[in-house]
Amino acid sequence: MRPIGDDVAMGRERDEALEGLRDEARGDEALDGRRDDAVDGLRDEAGRDETGGDETAAGDASDLLVALRRDAGDPMRRQLAAELRAAIRAGRLRTGVRLPASRALAAQLGVSRGVVTDAYEQLGAEGWLAARRGAGTVVAAGPEGAEPAGGPPPARRRVRADFTPTAPDVAQFPRRLWARAVAHAAETAPDSALDYGDGHGSAALREALAAYLGRVRGTAAAPGAIVVCAGYHQAIVLLCALLARRGTRRIAFEDPSLPDHWETAARAGLEPIAVPVDEGGLRVDALAATDADAVVVTPSHQYPTGAVMGPERRHALLAWARAGGRLVVEDDYEAEFRYDRRALGALQGLDPAHVAYAGTTAKTLAPGLRLGWVLAPAGLAPALAAEKLAADHGSPALDQLALAHLIETGELDRHLRRVRRTYAERRAHLVAALTAAIPDGRVEGAAAGVHLVLALPHALDAGRLDAALEAEGVVARTVDAQRRRPAGDPRTRLVLGYGRIPAAGIDAAVAALARALRAARG
Repeated sequence: MRPIGDDVAMGRERDEALEGLRDEARGDEALDGRRDDAVDGLRDEAGRDETGGDETAAGDASDLLVALRRDAGDPMRRQLAAELRAAIRAGRLRTGVRLPASRALAAQLGVSRGVVTDAYEQLGAEGWLAARRGAGTVVAAGPEGAEPAGGPPPARRRVRADFTPTAPDVAQFPRRLWARAVAHAAETAPDSALDYGDGHGSAALREALAAYLGRVRGTAAAPGAIVVCAGYHQAIVLLCALLARRGTRRIAFEDPSLPDHWETAARAGLEPIAVPVDEGGLRVDALAATDADAVVVTPSHQYPTGAVMGPERRHALLAWARAGGRLVVEDDYEAEFRYDRRALGALQGLDPAHVAYAGTTAKTLAPGLRLGWVLAPAGLAPALAAEKLAADHGSPALDQLALAHLIETGELDRHLRRVRRTYAERRAHLVAALTAAIPDGRVEGAAAGVHLVLALPHALDAGRLDAALEAEGVVARTVDAQRRRPAGDPRTRLVLGYGRIPAAGIDAAVAALARALRAARG
C-alpha cells in the first residue's frame, strides 16, 4: 500500500498535466494576447516618442458602442474592424471623432489590446481611420464611394454686407465677465439651487430682476410674479398656450411685425389679427375695432418701423385692456438702447394687472444664452409657471445665477453703457454713409436699437430688388415683406440692421447696397 502522501502527489501531477492540456486547447488566444501586449509595449514606446506623451493625452474618450460575439467564428479583431467600418459607413462615427485609446477600449470590450490595435491599423490602411499627433486615433474621410450621410452641404451664399435687422453684435458679448459670473455661481450656489426647481425659475434671479427692472424700466412686480424662460420666443409660446387654455380665441399683432409671432399664436390655436402701425406705433383705434381678446405690442421700439408709442396712445391702450378684461403682452424690444433721449418707462408699471411684460438678454448679452422672463399679472403667474414646468422643467440654473450676479454687482449696467456707446457710434456712421451714398433716401424711426429704416422715394419691384441684393451679396429686408396687409404707401422701405456690420465695414456695405438699388431701378 502506498502512503497517502504519494496519492496526493500523484493527484497533483495529474491535475497539472490536465491544466497543461487545457492551456494548449485555449492557448492560441491567450498566447496571442501575451504577444500582443508585448508588441503593444513597444508600440507605446514608439507612440510616446511620436506624440510626446501617452495616447490618452488628448483626453479620455473610453466609451464606444460596439458589440462583439465570443461565440462567432470570426476572430475578435476582424469583428471589431467590421463593427467600426459599419459605424463609419452609416454615419454613426463621423469624420473627426476621436476613438478610445486601445488600452481603454480593450478593457471595455474584455479583449487584449492587440485586438484593438490590429483593428485600428487595418482600418487605417483602408483609409477609415488616421493617427494624429496629440489627438490619438480619429475617424478620417472614407475612401471614394463612401458618400457622407446627408450628402454634400449646400453652397453658401456670398455675403458682402449683412444688414440683418434683428441680430446684435455678438462680438460685444463680455466673455470674461460671463465666465467669471458662471464660475462664481458654480462656487457659491447651494446644492438646492442645482436640484429640480419650480416653473418660476431661480429665486435669486427673480429677486435681482424685480429690483433691476423696477429701477431701469419702471416695472412693478414682486419676484413671485416673474417666470424665467428660454428667451422671448418661449415667453410668447407659453403665453399663447396659457391664453388658449383659458378660452382666448383671438390675439392681435402689430402689422408689420415678426412673422414667427403669428405662427406661434396659430400653433396654440389662436386666431392672429393684424392691426396697422403708424409713426406712433400700434393704432389703438384700429385695435378697438377688432374683437381681439389680447394684443402683443412693442411700444419702446416697434419692429420693424422703429416707431415709439407715446404717452397718450399708451393710456388709450391700457384703457382698452381694462374695459374688456383683456391682456396686453408688452415686448420691451430694444428698450435698453436709446441714443437720443431717455426711453419711456414700461407699460407694465402703469397697469400690472393687465400687462404681461416680456424681456430677454438677446440684445443686451447674446441670443445664444436663451434667457428671458415674463412679469405676469398676479392671477396668471402660477399658471404660467406651470406651463414652463411642463415645457422643459426650467431653464439652466447656473446661467440664471450668473445673470443674477451680473445684475447685483452692477456689471450688467457697466456692460450696457459700453455697448450703448458702440451702437450709437455705429448708427451715426451708418446714417452718414447712407446720406452720402443714397441721398434721395430718408432715415425713419427712433434713434434706438440695432436697426433703422431707409425710406426710398419710389417703389421698387420686389423681385428685381431681391435679385439685385443677392448679386451684390447684400442681406436686407423690406418693411413690406413683413406685412400681413398691403400698405397705403407704396414706397419701398428697407430695414437695415447694424449689429453684424462693424464700423470699419459700414462704408463698403453701404456702397454695395447703393449699387444694388441702382441695379433694381434699372
